[in-house]
Amino acid sequence: MPRLSASAQGHLAMLCFSALVAGSFSLGAQVANEITPTALNTVRFALATLLVGVLAWGRGDISRAGFAAPWRYFVLAALFTLYFVLMFEGLKTAPPVAAAAVFTLVPVMAAGFAWLLMRQIMTPRMALALAIGGAGALWVIFRGDLAALLSFDVGRGEAIYFVGCISHAVYTPMVRRLNRGESAVMFTFGTLLAGTVLLALYGWQDIRATDWSALRPLVWITILYVAVFATAATVVLLQFAALRLPSAKVMAYTYLTPSWVILWELGFGNALPGGMVWGGVLMTILALYLLLREDRAEKSQKFKKLWN
Repeated sequence: MPRLSASAQGHLAMLCFSALVAGSFSLGAQVANEITPTALNTVRFALATLLVGVLAWGRGDISRAGFAAPWRYFVLAALFTLYFVLMFEGLKTAPPVAAAAVFTLVPVMAAGFAWLLMRQIMTPRMALALAIGGAGALWVIFRGDLAALLSFDVGRGEAIYFVGCISHAVYTPMVRRLNRGESAVMFTFGTLLAGTVLLALYGWQDIRATDWSALRPLVWITILYVAVFATAATVVLLQFAALRLPSAKVMAYTYLTPSWVILWELGFGNALPGGMVWGGVLMTILALYLLLREDRAEKSQKFKKLWN
């Protein structure tokens, strides 16, 4: 079986990333009002740190050199923890599909921050894809209601989560900028460890005030899911892909998130979004298709140059 190229590995990682992230929207919305975002995320980061730490130790990735300039991990952790805390704060009122649509605005912002931080330049096709995806996201956020869009009638939960998504958009290019050759697993472990420290310090009062024994089973299922699949696994996948693909393409896979969330909601027996909303979902899928076409076009041009 032929070995996948670095680019193909990055795309496969992000496909898994989008499916795993979607689950946190549907589960998070069901428990967001039962536990504070800081308490939930402190536990999820601590569990994820333990899991990734064991993996890093088993792979021999942990070394003194890997902890050089530890401030890098705290910068990344500050961005990442802010995103997760605001996500669960937003899910207290935002519908899961609408929140997932807000998440699809990250590629547009990531492309802008990638230019500022890394001078990564978009091609016209990539810019068109991001524009289509952004328009589709806005259509879902405003529930296909043109009047709501024109009056900018956005929900409080969506607005809170959007601030978190700005933080996520900065995080993606910062991974590549701050990495000094560490493996994705080692870099993930450092980021999660720093995130656990920051969350524990900031949310200590919430942690102490939480009656952990009174939480219903679904809350613990959600904590375990977001710790193992939506934190440990997705952070590794995201950093793995960020070292192999441009930032805009890494985050392009977020365009699949609303579609995955709809499937998750269907699995939970919840109602599907209205017909007008589906147009926005299809636009986000079209945006992903254009970006993947862009990737194939780049490979074709590289092959022709090598051949000539």
